[in-house]
Amino acid sequence: MKQTLSIIAAGSAIAIASPAIAQDAGSTFTGPRVEVTTGYEVTKAGSSVDDDVNADNDVSIDGLMYGVGIGYDFDLGGAVVGVEGELMDSTAKTTFENGDFEGFGFGSVKTNRDLYVGARVGAKVSPNALLYVKGGYSNAKLDVLSNDGTTELSEDVDLDGWRVGAGAEYALNQNAFVKLEYRYTKYEDAEIDFGGNLPDSERFDIDTDRHQIAASVGWRF
Repeated sequence: MKQTLSIIAAGSAIAIASPAIAQDAGSTFTGPRVEVTTGYEVTKAGSSVDDDVNADNDVSIDGLMYGVGIGYDFDLGGAVVGVEGELMDSTAKTTFENGDFEGFGFGSVKTNRDLYVGARVGAKVSPNALLYVKGGYSNAKLDVLSNDGTTELSEDVDLDGWRVGAGAEYALNQNAFVKLEYRYTKYEDAEIDFGGNLPDSERFDIDTDRHQIAASVGWRF
């Protein structure tokens, strides 16, 4: 009788432990992660900005985006929630094309660093595939350039806004993964950073949109 009870107890323990072991083995979307990201972006004047000089002007700048990101995810079974942050940069800048200035509401500018912090929530569509949406806060800088023929000056404009996006992540194995996502950022508030001992300008309203297609390769610990 004692031997039978021992066998039943051992079997029950194995039955209880097996689902937990299986869940741990299949939890490919949990824990800390790091990633490198690149892609294409377009920053453009929003709907409230109008170029009255030339209706054919392209009021946007575009270029290659690149940077790094970190995050931490929690696998809840069928769903995944997480927090994340990014430091990005871009090659986008205004240009002259056929003698026509291609600006987008700020004048002659070049994009600078782009910071993002936010959260995401997703659904596992397979053991290795995750579809998710994301949202959070973005702070970006633009280098505003001016030249009087002798001296070139560059001032930073700090942009504050919000970001939303959606994407897909695929786990190559327990650690490595790839991602593809679209992000939209709306900047509605800004200030000019004069540098040195000069105070920043008063904050002012802006209307600037940023569209990004991003591909990432990462490692989960």
